[in-house]
Amino acid sequence: MKSITIKGSERESVGKKSTKALRNAGKVPCVVYGGESPLHFSADEMSFKDLVYTPNAHTVVIELENGEKVTAVMQDIQFHPVTDSILHVDFYQLFEDKPVTMDIPVRLEGNSPGVRNGGRLLFRKRKLAIRALPANLPDFFNVDISKLRIGDNIAVESVKSDDFTILHPDNTVIVQVKTSRTAIADVEDDEEETEEGAEAAAEGAEAPAAESNE
Repeated sequence: MKSITIKGSERESVGKKSTKALRNAGKVPCVVYGGESPLHFSADEMSFKDLVYTPNAHTVVIELENGEKVTAVMQDIQFHPVTDSILHVDFYQLFEDKPVTMDIPVRLEGNSPGVRNGGRLLFRKRKLAIRALPANLPDFFNVDISKLRIGDNIAVESVKSDDFTILHPDNTVIVQVKTSRTAIADVEDDEEETEEGAEAAAEGAEAPAAESNE
């Protein structure tokens, strides 16, 4: 999985006064859990743009001024209800031998024949929660919808792997195509009708020929 570096400063004080002063200075108070003790630090709000304002999933390398580096994943984020500025971020420290839980985005590939025939594509699960060792965290799930016809769906079972555990039931629908009022017969039905039409045309062509021989 791709990683983003965030440069920060360890916080000496974690009281309300110092937190408010950090936010007024355009910095975000953060905490890293999972280690021997919580690590409190702050970083410029702009440092989080590639982590927060993206559909992609990333791990994070937190570089502190004292030279310490911590690898983590974002666990929670709080936004201001009016301005949408970032108020606080929680991280969870990663260790090579400890599994971690993370939401991984789903990407759809291909064009659904069911949609081409007027069906409605319903993208039910845009992210899947998984548990895995850090080295086995995928960047995203690729789901091929090129064979998805009206009435079909693709469930979690089809994207399972030995590298991680998906924290959803196997029958959880990721994407499906449902019929709609404007839907037409599926491609296979169209082909059958074309073949029947060709046979009828051939029979019609033979009939006049038989009459002319009499």
